[in-house]
Amino acid sequence: MIAVKTCGKLYWAGEYAILEPGQLALIKDIPIYMRAEIAFSNNYRIYSDMFDFAVDLTPNPDYSLIQETIALVEYFLVYRGQTLRPFSLEIRGKMEREGKKFGLGSSGSVVVLVIKALLALYDITVDQDLLFKLASAVLLKRGDNGSMGDLACIVAEDLVLYQSFDRQKVVAWLKEENLATVLERDWGFSISHVQPALECDFLVGWTKEVAVSSDMVKQIKQNINQSFLTSSKETVATLVEALEQVKSEKIIEQVEVASKLLEGLSTDIYTPSLRQLKEASQDLQAVAKSSGAGGGDCGIALSFDEQSTKTLKNRWADLGIELLYQERIGHDDKS
Repeated sequence: MIAVKTCGKLYWAGEYAILEPGQLALIKDIPIYMRAEIAFSNNYRIYSDMFDFAVDLTPNPDYSLIQETIALVEYFLVYRGQTLRPFSLEIRGKMEREGKKFGLGSSGSVVVLVIKALLALYDITVDQDLLFKLASAVLLKRGDNGSMGDLACIVAEDLVLYQSFDRQKVVAWLKEENLATVLERDWGFSISHVQPALECDFLVGWTKEVAVSSDMVKQIKQNINQSFLTSSKETVATLVEALEQVKSEKIIEQVEVASKLLEGLSTDIYTPSLRQLKEASQDLQAVAKSSGAGGGDCGIALSFDEQSTKTLKNRWADLGIELLYQERIGHDDKS
């Protein structure tokens, strides 16, 4: 039995702009995991704890994402001169509580998880970029309207600066060419690991309101203009620089700018709970903002002294915002 896992992710900055080619986003891995166990068996058996039943490869609407991922990996195996053999795959870790999802990129996480499990089963090692391309190809073929930033962070399992690619161009390639050819092409993305040089607390607050990212993206995408894109790219680049140069005031300032850009894009991004989550950091040596598509789910905060962290956590608790995760940035230990 082979075991693999994939993390969750949350955006620090660059949301919505990243939907356009060549844009930048800063995205952080969250060590809340999905796990899979896989082994060769006599029959195909796929089970996810999202559902109370298992399936084989016969198309099933609940398991379509997993089954389409398996189909794509099968193409990849054939290209390498191997054939898919029956296996048993069990997936656990819902990234939700009481039926409410956290918004940590669970669909991206499950795609990467299934690919990692199958490649491990066949003892195939691929680099970060190829894993990203395989996972992106699955979602692009399904008509997913996301930036693939989730996948960039999940494959890297780190704080990453992601530069987006032209998805329409790659979709056209996938329709016209075989998978092997498309995988060998230069897609024009980049995934760079970011090492903050300063110590601070990173906190994730969960509003317990469920947001449907794909609906939010459809609704808000039409509001994106060149001014927003230029400002967003500049803000993300400056924020990364500030993190690497130990400038806490600059970090607070740039996260505030990123937040204001989102507010200017649509009033729907900040729900009352997300606004409270953000405003709870006022008058502290800390900064908070919505993360991802908005409209619910999670917000993030960076805090630069112990008292600010303590106060912020107490304020969130009083507001009914759940502290989902906390980590000391600039340290190896994750709590």
